[in-house]
Amino acid sequence: MPRVGWKKPGTERRLSDLVSVGVLTRVFPPELVDEVIADVGRTEQRHRSLPARVMAYFAIGMALYSEGSYEDVLAQLTDGLSWAS
Repeated sequence: MPRVGWKKPGTERRLSDLVSVGVLTRVFPPELVDEVIADVGRTEQRHRSLPARVMAYFAIGMALYSEGSYEDVLAQLTDGLSWAS
């Protein structure tokens, strides 16, 4: 049951539909993500195609967009980068 005074949004878009890598990097700056990864002792031993920082952002995206598949989450996060290609 909705709360008193709550109105249904005029659009079907959700917050997770608007989240991209750009938004996540503003909320969670790369330096902070790298610091947390180092604090938990999970820094990389080798250079990988998917560095720990990217996987951290992907994990955050999975939490925000939990009803989507891995591909959906990745597409959601990378939509904001489509202009760069």
